[in-house]
Amino acid sequence: VQLQASGGGLVQPGGSLILSCAVSGSIFSIWAMGWYRQAPGKQRELVATITSGGTANYADSVKGRYTISRDNAKNTVHLQMNSLKPDDTAVYYCNADLGYYNNGGEQVVEICWGQGTQVTVSS
Repeated sequence: VQLQASGGGLVQPGGSLILSCAVSGSIFSIWAMGWYRQAPGKQRELVATITSGGTANYADSVKGRYTISRDNAKNTVHLQMNSLKPDDTAVYYCNADLGYYNNGGEQVVEICWGQGTQVTVSS
């Protein structure tokens, strides 16, 4: 199983970015998906999560600015980030609570993480 995040970069304050995360592998089900971030010297924190049915949850710091969405047919999750602030600067990680078949054909259920993508908000 692999989670591949993309879309990070450098943006000016007030700008926008879209992050995407694609899940690949022998997946049989994906339940909740989410985005977390970790700024230098700080702990990783939740940004947003979304259930398989589309119910979203956001950290207070991003409510009204970020929108999480997912495409269940493509096993992808996206994060639309608007009105970005310097405090949003961090490495953003996607994760997914999923089930997959391992090399032995057994079902495994676990939370998997992507590699992280850097978002820098600076003028």
